[in-house]
Amino acid sequence: MSESRGSLKTVGIVAVVVALVLVAAGIFTRHRSDSQLATWTSAQATPIVTVIHPKAAGDSDALTLPGAVQAYNSAAIFARTTGYIRKWFVDIGDPVRAGQTLAILDAPEVDQQVAAAEADLQTARANRSLAASTATRWRDLLAKDAVSKQETDEKIGDLAAKSAIANAASANVRRLGALQGFTRLTAPFAGVVISRSTQIGALVTAGTAASTPLFTVAAIDRMRIYVRVPQASSGQIHQGMHATLTVPEFPGRNFDVTLTRSAGAVDPQSGTVLVELQAPNADRALKAGAYAQIKFPVGAGGSGVRLPSSALIIGAKGTQVAVVGADGKARLKTVTIGRDDGDSVAISAGLTAADRVIDSPPDSLQSGDPVRIAPPVAGK
Repeated sequence: MSESRGSLKTVGIVAVVVALVLVAAGIFTRHRSDSQLATWTSAQATPIVTVIHPKAAGDSDALTLPGAVQAYNSAAIFARTTGYIRKWFVDIGDPVRAGQTLAILDAPEVDQQVAAAEADLQTARANRSLAASTATRWRDLLAKDAVSKQETDEKIGDLAAKSAIANAASANVRRLGALQGFTRLTAPFAGVVISRSTQIGALVTAGTAASTPLFTVAAIDRMRIYVRVPQASSGQIHQGMHATLTVPEFPGRNFDVTLTRSAGAVDPQSGTVLVELQAPNADRALKAGAYAQIKFPVGAGGSGVRLPSSALIIGAKGTQVAVVGADGKARLKTVTIGRDDGDSVAISAGLTAADRVIDSPPDSLQSGDPVRIAPPVAGK
């Protein structure tokens, strides 16, 4: 009987121990699960980011800007008198000399006005001659006390009036003669005809808003190139420096151009400085009105680095980038953009090539937030 009680006691003790072990194991398992869940939740809350390193701005990152090619001299030739085109002598692409006749107009109205003005001049001169002889005779009569001084002064005054009328008639003849001379259109300088917009027999009306140039003459042996340089780079641009020009029609060919002058002022609307470059054009490869790319041998935005535009954060605090510190936490840094090329930007201040920049940072990222750096993708 005592042995049976001892066995039951032993079984009870074992059962209690097993129960305690099971309870302890359950508590431990639940605690471990809670710990793992908290760790997983914390890990999921930490954003995974891609880190890039800024590229240092070097010689390959020279300042490249669009430019407009223009002729060294260009003149639109308008008619100064109304008439009809009798004949034109040059067409587009033709070289011309200074003073060479481009076209001749027929202006019958002007011809008749010149004839009438010459007749008026002859009448005025005849009246002046008569007034002069009359004044001379009355001076002689006054010396003999044959006439009064008042009458003599009237004759002298009439001579002065007739002389003024004759002078006015002469000036009118010269004016109409000059207008008649404008029926011959000439080239103002040596160059090439780059446009013609007239035909034989066409009516040309001068001095109206609808007037169009009959010809355009351009001197293209030397070309001007106008470029707008951003203010951030204008300090590196100076007179006499050489640059490289390229045009789409000659891929692979570089034209040497020289900076000849600068406006010396920043346009408040565009924030740029207008500069002029010049290039020889003996082979006429450069065309007036063409689009060109000019590469200046300077940094794109001064000393600095280059980043893809996707790394920028634009907000109330200005332009910023997010960098990863040594403690694995993000930090927002304000930067200065030297030049914006669309898909990339040149950073002139606020960033170094050693910084680890977060590409495409989350919108909710703040300074001090922990981040996880994504492992590099194979092949990149």
